[in-house]
Amino acid sequence: MSKAPIRKAVVPVAGLGTRFLPATKSMPKEMLTVVDRPVIQYVFDEARAAGIEHVVFVTGRNKAVIEDHFDIAYELEDTLRERNKRDALAILEAARPLAGQTSFTRQQAPLGLGHAVWCAREIIGREPFALLLPDVLIKAERGCLSQMMDVYAARGGNVIAVEPVPEDQTHQYGVVKIGEGRDRVFDVQGMVEKPPRGTAPSNLIITGRYLLQPEIFGLLEIQEAGAGGEIQLTDAMLQLMQSQPLTALQFEGRTYDCGSKIGFLMANLAYAAAHPELGEEFRATAREYLATL
Repeated sequence: MSKAPIRKAVVPVAGLGTRFLPATKSMPKEMLTVVDRPVIQYVFDEARAAGIEHVVFVTGRNKAVIEDHFDIAYELEDTLRERNKRDALAILEAARPLAGQTSFTRQQAPLGLGHAVWCAREIIGREPFALLLPDVLIKAERGCLSQMMDVYAARGGNVIAVEPVPEDQTHQYGVVKIGEGRDRVFDVQGMVEKPPRGTAPSNLIITGRYLLQPEIFGLLEIQEAGAGGEIQLTDAMLQLMQSQPLTALQFEGRTYDCGSKIGFLMANLAYAAAHPELGEEFRATAREYLATL
């Protein structure tokens, strides 16, 4: 099976973020900050750490600020130089991609995740690629996508990240049916999107990180609308499995669903507690506050 290098990643950022209104009325949900960085920066940094050379953002209306975030802010950087604020300048430079390392394309209608991925087809071309969902932050000693790259190097094909959830929550997610495996790596035999309670084939859910072969684009092009009237990536992946292997990695790390308010707040707590400069003071302040409840 193909083990061609994975150089590009797709990050779909066209969602409306209605669960965070009114905060997201004029600001994309991906630009909401976890401690001192927008959510999208964490995802971008995870991709770069895994060796990704080019990130394709699939955007929508009112998302131009994401493109601005990954561009040079000349006035700000000139002011920082004039004031000799080298540390702040270094933070901006480290977060910024090099010229030509990002592309932006529009998803012009909200037709689902599968359609968003399909919108990147001309930029990705005939190469395998990574897909990272920006609502999902995975805090790990070594990035989830880097862990997946190890599996891909050994097995090729298509790789997805999975994690266990309590049995009474499986109906909320896409769930995989697994076959043989070892060391947290399993053959995938099937997938079910939001199975009815008590019918899930396992308690392992798809977590928002994928390594996919380019044949997925041809399947998405002819894919009919599925659940919710949207073009579902899961449906196309089920078709892809008929001709290509799909591997699941139960990654090491903890997931924070920043598409929900509780998940977003928990992400702020976790990343603040581990922050190299703020962590110690934050933990002490948090303990002091919790003692008053």
